[in-house]
Amino acid sequence: MTATDAREEALSAYPIPVSPLPPPGSRQAELNRAMSAASRSALFALSDSDVVFRDDWLLVVNKPPGVYCESVLSSSSARIGSGSLLHLANRLDRDTSGLMVMVSVSTDRAAAELARAFAEREVEKVYVASCVGSKPRWGRINVASGHGRSRHGIWRVYAASDVGRSLPGGSTVKRMETSIEVVSIGGRGGEKGEEIVVVEGPPGVRSEACESSCEGDDDREVVLVRARPRSGRTHQIRLHCQYLGIPIRGDVKYGGAGEWDGAVCGGHLLHAESLAFEHPVTGARLELRAPPPSWWPAEATPVLEIS
Repeated sequence: MTATDAREEALSAYPIPVSPLPPPGSRQAELNRAMSAASRSALFALSDSDVVFRDDWLLVVNKPPGVYCESVLSSSSARIGSGSLLHLANRLDRDTSGLMVMVSVSTDRAAAELARAFAEREVEKVYVASCVGSKPRWGRINVASGHGRSRHGIWRVYAASDVGRSLPGGSTVKRMETSIEVVSIGGRGGEKGEEIVVVEGPPGVRSEACESSCEGDDDREVVLVRARPRSGRTHQIRLHCQYLGIPIRGDVKYGGAGEWDGAVCGGHLLHAESLAFEHPVTGARLELRAPPPSWWPAEATPVLEIS
């Protein structure tokens, strides 16, 4: 057996992703965005208008897109009553805007309790996104799949039956579940039906799932969605939107349109809209909501139901 044969045989023992690799050109686009974000982050200064909630233990801010979490953290330490150093309780991707929680490190109890709540999925999270794709036939969908890094080091969607299987590099496929609701399609209301998708099957199942859940590929429209992650995987909402055939606008890494309606997308349009959790010190229930992003139309923002 040659070295090539041995390598191919070893790779065949790993599960095969059901989502595609990033398209050509996406790597350069991501590099350009990273360089712009580095410059923007170096100059970032948190303002009072960015603060959504604060007390002696917590600071919750509305992170802008195109800024790294660490830059928000470094400019936030003087903005809680105790004046103590802060620790990130949750993280948002560079281009994702919305609610970011920081907790005082002077209170071990608060930091530990909030970390546990996020880790055990006790924090209710809602995101909004502007996607581009064919008209979904569903109004609300729950997608359950696997999640992990392929041999290319890229986060991919795997079949649910692959959860627990080993991946290149020593990690394993983890469970990933997201509930997604259509808010509008091309400025109009979407379908009302509900569907449950458990990702299974051989490579190529992604296109079959899209055929069963979307009208077709001829007429792409802007699809506004609300997403509730039921697990906490890296790039979870972005991956599931890609899998469903409605990649997030500007998300070039996962098949999203880099340009739309004559304008270049500087980043993906994903926003952490709300968080609900028990205060780690007082025990009070906090239901926090960020202002909507500039790309989210006011008429598409009904009263939020946290569930």
